[in-house]
Amino acid sequence: MALGKGLDSLIPSQSKRKNVHKETSSVGNNSDRVWHIPLTDITANPDQPRKEFSHTEMEQLVASIKKHGVMQPITVTEKEDGGYEIIAGERRFRASTIAEMPTIPALVRSATEQEKLELGLIENIQRQDLNPIEEAFAYQRLTDEFGLTQQEIADQVGKSRPLIANTIRLLDLPELIQKALINGHLSVGKARALLSLKDEKEQLDMYQNMMGTTATVREVEQAVAGKGQQSRKGSVRRDQQLSSAEKIIEDRLRAKVHISGKGEKGTIQISYYSKDELKRLIEELS
Repeated sequence: MALGKGLDSLIPSQSKRKNVHKETSSVGNNSDRVWHIPLTDITANPDQPRKEFSHTEMEQLVASIKKHGVMQPITVTEKEDGGYEIIAGERRFRASTIAEMPTIPALVRSATEQEKLELGLIENIQRQDLNPIEEAFAYQRLTDEFGLTQQEIADQVGKSRPLIANTIRLLDLPELIQKALINGHLSVGKARALLSLKDEKEQLDMYQNMMGTTATVREVEQAVAGKGQQSRKGSVRRDQQLSSAEKIIEDRLRAKVHISGKGEKGTIQISYYSKDELKRLIEELS
């Protein structure tokens, strides 16, 4: 059977069963014990962050498992029906299933839905297994479903808050560009540069123009900046005082600001890209 075809058929559905597992080693308390659990007792986590699995890498892992076995235990949690659900290690589980291994070494842990997502996300990030869009969706879920702030997410995964915010912003890109990120046809740096364009049409036009070229991130940034200047040609020269005021407010709020004015009146527009950033801005202004 070709890899990538019939994987679902190789992963059996669960019926209620009594847990049967063999202890192979023990260090400390129960949470540190490694068990050999039958693969038929384990199901994948439908909400795990990683959705894309490289066929080539999977083939290599299958060959390695056939020869050496699974060197690093997966992590599972016990289900109410008596089976187990994967917290971390789905790629090893899938490869072991294809390799027709009867059991797999596993650590059994208790975990809430939030903890399962966090642990799966952290493992995949540490192993650099997630593509940028999978990572962005996982961060967004932690915010939307579990109420974590971007700073709390940053603390959990060991990254900076601005990096978390910029990763989530990738979800604002058109679907075609997101697919290019997933497939590795577009770098994160170039994708972030495209976010500076004002609308989806401009982003897609710029993306199409640079496909097939060897443009660097810096060159894409320059092209995006030039596009912005071109779109402003023919417009009335801006009041330098307004431009200076924009810069001062942007530095103070750490956010994009646009000021428009006529005579004594005008408006100040502050842009934000996430609920967490909006919360921060409200705190700054209150």
